[in-house]
Amino acid sequence: MASKPIYQIYAELQEYEPKIWRRFQVMNDITMARLAYVLMTLFEMQGSHLYLFEVDELNNFITNNLEFYNKHIDDFKEDDFFKIGQYGCIFEDNDIILRLDKRYRELKDAKDEKLKWILDRENQKMEFQYDFGDNWRFNIVLEKIFQDENITGRELPRVIEGEGFGIIEDCGGTMGLEDIKKAFEAKKGEDYEMYSNWLGTEDLNLDKCDLEDLNFRVKKLPRIFKDSYEYGLEPTKRSIKILERDYKK
Repeated sequence: MASKPIYQIYAELQEYEPKIWRRFQVMNDITMARLAYVLMTLFEMQGSHLYLFEVDELNNFITNNLEFYNKHIDDFKEDDFFKIGQYGCIFEDNDIILRLDKRYRELKDAKDEKLKWILDRENQKMEFQYDFGDNWRFNIVLEKIFQDENITGRELPRVIEGEGFGIIEDCGGTMGLEDIKKAFEAKKGEDYEMYSNWLGTEDLNLDKCDLEDLNFRVKKLPRIFKDSYEYGLEPTKRSIKILERDYKK
């Protein structure tokens, strides 16, 4: 039985229409790195770029303490306690740009920080960033905290709702994703030929969300991503087959 609190989280890709989003559940004591790997899986990332969580601590405090904040607003204007927390992947040769703005905390290693330490109340928010070139950004909201003795640890993480396929790696961000969507909807022209050859498929529906397949993958891929990010291990042949969905061929 899942005796620990369960977090229900809503995640949505920014600056893209129609909305691509997921509603999923995880144990509250997973690491921030583990949460990143779950998000990568649910939004079709391949784990080939750096990632970062940013948490506006003041806004999250206000969310759950609005009356107190309004009474002491003058104190908070000069308060240096609340900052924007940063949690990401750190390597010895990490080329991530660390922000020097005093509003930001020093980057902390996501594998050493637990989710429950960062978000602990409903409606708190953060942002997930992936690939600082294509600049994929996702709004993350902790919708619900609950316990359910009928849900076993083996059932989590799990996705319960969603819309849209996800991202396409190295396509140029949301604008590139829009171009790909238009090309595959037209199914003709130079753009369609280029994208279909690049992606190795003649048919791609970016509006489709296969929950059954995502729930299969979210039990497998986070471990593959962990081996890559945290131990520097290359994917095995079996892992590559899962990543490339060879099981569906």
